[in-house]
Amino acid sequence: MLKTLSSIVTIFLFAIIFLSSLKISGQENRAAQVSLRTYLNQLEETFSVKFSFADNTINVFSIVPQEFNKLEAAIHYIETEISLDLKKIDNRYYTISKKVISICAKVLDNFEQNTLHNATIKVLEQGITTITDDTGAFYLSNIPKSSILEIRHVGFKPLFIKAEELDQKGPCQIIALAQNIQQLDEVIIYKFLTTGLEKQDDASIVLNTDNFGILPGLIEPDVLQTVQALPGIKSIDETVSDINVRGGTNDQNLILWEGIKMYQSGHFFGLISAFNPYLTDKVTLIKNGSSAAYGDGVSSILDMRTKNTITDELYGGAGINLLSGDVYGQIPLKENLAFQFSGRRSITDLLNTPTYNQFYERAFQDTEIKGNEPEQENIARSEDFYFYDFTGKLLYDISQKHKARVSFIAINNLLEYTVLNTNTQETTNSKLMQTNFSIGGYLESTWNSNFSTQLNAYYTSYHLDSENFNSENDQQLLQNNEVLETAIQLTSNYHFSEQLAWKNGYDFKEVGIINFTNVTQPPFRSNIKGVIRTHALFSELTYTSENKKLWARAGLRANYAENLGTFEKLILEPRLNLNYKLARNLKVDLQGEFKNQTTNQVIDLKQNFLGIEKRRWVLANEEDLPITRSKQVSLGVNYDKNKIYIGIEGFYKYVNGISTTTQGFQNEDQFNGEIGTYAARGAEFLINQKTKNLSNWLTYTYNKNDYTFDLLNPSTFPNNLDIRHTITFASTYTYEHLKLGLGLNHRTGRPYTKPQENGNAINTLVFPNTINYEDANNSRLPAYLRIDASAIYNFKINQNIKASVGASLLNILDHQNILNRYYRLNDQDEIETVESVSLGITPNFSFRMFF
Repeated sequence: MLKTLSSIVTIFLFAIIFLSSLKISGQENRAAQVSLRTYLNQLEETFSVKFSFADNTINVFSIVPQEFNKLEAAIHYIETEISLDLKKIDNRYYTISKKVISICAKVLDNFEQNTLHNATIKVLEQGITTITDDTGAFYLSNIPKSSILEIRHVGFKPLFIKAEELDQKGPCQIIALAQNIQQLDEVIIYKFLTTGLEKQDDASIVLNTDNFGILPGLIEPDVLQTVQALPGIKSIDETVSDINVRGGTNDQNLILWEGIKMYQSGHFFGLISAFNPYLTDKVTLIKNGSSAAYGDGVSSILDMRTKNTITDELYGGAGINLLSGDVYGQIPLKENLAFQFSGRRSITDLLNTPTYNQFYERAFQDTEIKGNEPEQENIARSEDFYFYDFTGKLLYDISQKHKARVSFIAINNLLEYTVLNTNTQETTNSKLMQTNFSIGGYLESTWNSNFSTQLNAYYTSYHLDSENFNSENDQQLLQNNEVLETAIQLTSNYHFSEQLAWKNGYDFKEVGIINFTNVTQPPFRSNIKGVIRTHALFSELTYTSENKKLWARAGLRANYAENLGTFEKLILEPRLNLNYKLARNLKVDLQGEFKNQTTNQVIDLKQNFLGIEKRRWVLANEEDLPITRSKQVSLGVNYDKNKIYIGIEGFYKYVNGISTTTQGFQNEDQFNGEIGTYAARGAEFLINQKTKNLSNWLTYTYNKNDYTFDLLNPSTFPNNLDIRHTITFASTYTYEHLKLGLGLNHRTGRPYTKPQENGNAINTLVFPNTINYEDANNSRLPAYLRIDASAIYNFKINQNIKASVGASLLNILDHQNILNRYYRLNDQDEIETVESVSLGITPNFSFRMFF
């Protein structure tokens, strides 16, 4: 007992002695620490140097003094112990500052990995705040490395993260926010068809090229090809420069690049997109219910935005396929300054490939370049065709709250063609050039967490020029279509709360268009010029209910348009867009809008550019071509659960102020210039089933589209773009680094007009003779069918360079689809049938590197 008690006392005394020693040691350590200022004074005396600093930079720090033989070792010791930067000015003077870093990050929803815009970022104890942009990204500079960031977004748990954890050079880091438990049943944005395609709250579709997967027939994320995978969007002639949205013509689409209106969108006369997809960071497609900030585009809006974040390191890539080669990248010039660039040029004038041959056959059907007449031994033909495009963008972050951007783009297509008769030495020289050059910029300012503004301005010019000289009759033909546009827009955004936001703005635009034709034999000259100025004021409110069931946006745009000396018009355009969550996985969408446009493309089969480009831009004049106006409403229901998405949407669109000259008529009505309307009504259906590696989808579109021209007989008949039924079925599969895609496209044939039968086909009572036609668009072409496939394999060349190889095959079955059919009289007054045929089986191959 005594022995046990003695042992306990011994242990107790030992514990007291040990704890006392720790306390004394701690007191000695604290006693050994001195203020950083004191230690710096000691170093100044020891090494005969001077330190320059702000008092509030060092006053909060203490340090255990150490003796060193060299000043460099002492400086290293301070930087290791305390988060400060010591920089040498010369042999005697040094500066001391807080360690600061620059941060670039993108905020995502950690459940669906969707970007979260307008998330609030606060640097604690620094008085610095910002918000994420539309891509979910934010950028901060000169942030203390030891600071803490607080990130908040409604419906998500707040996140606190050390700034030094985001100090990474290169692309923006990803920050995932966890959803608040009260918001788990919120209807979320759904990823469509393949990765990188997402449907937003306002029913718009967003393409993020960085995350893009694969689509059948595509080996690159071609913007204008990708949107055609969606219901209600097709190209009736297989081109990217003639996209038809809900039965509208291509000129009724507003195509924006960096906020600049584009009047040319394709290469190879519409078969290839003219926009580099690897710098195009975000593409937004709006079919209805657009923001009041948008003018033009009575059918749809396609808004393309390039990468908008400054990084510390150079990045980019290069690639080549069987049509062209390209390079792109971003070069950091300073911490807050960078330059983006891209360039592409065709290899078609250097190398004949199977892809080029198929595209050539498709593009130059029924033209002066490739006619239907048989080849003659004494006729020698030669052509030189190439295209290129290049872009540039200067990114300048003036401060944390003010960002300036300047962008430009140049697009060019050039064709030279020569025919030589070796017997007579007579020649025909033809040249066609199509160019678009645009430059613009904007200043984005965030004045506080609630108020921001953006000032945007641009200039764009489009030229279509052709020359044709025939030495036999000494005839020269010159044609020119020129568009010049300048615009400026000021927009403000104010957030009253997380639920209510208010957008206002002013928009000014001036458009001038010239159409020039000059023929020497017989003499003919025409030069038509016009200018339209448009002033617009717009305002809209966006509301989100506290329970997140209702999202609504309502706005009004007031346009005042004047064509100098011709007309003045005030046009009011209400806009509405809302969605409501009926149940956890079910929501309903409603969109409606009024819109107008003052520019159109006339389609002239006689005054065309060498038979290749049949469209030319013209201005409304309220006489033979009025302002085109539209009214549109759509109602949709969307269901998604367990990776199954089902969506159905009904729509009605009414467009007035159209002319037979803008609709591509190819019968006796094509030159009448009658004014009329069209009404498109229909439904779009999509079902998409996705797993981690597999995505299958089926789309169906019903579209009944009718013209009404009061002065024609009959007055109501099918639209030239009346594709009644369209079905798409596709599947994509991803396994590790391999992506595969296979898809089928089927649609009913387009309407066309046949000559009368029973000997009444030709009207010989007039000179020159004409064709007597049946009722307009009373016949239909055979159904269209095409199956496409593609494959992409990604791999690493080394630690810093990634690469991919891709292969695609268009129209695997080599099905001969007739895209168009019309009739004309030859020199013997005999009726000829002219048909445009789709691409045959077309292979393509690509190799790309990313660094």
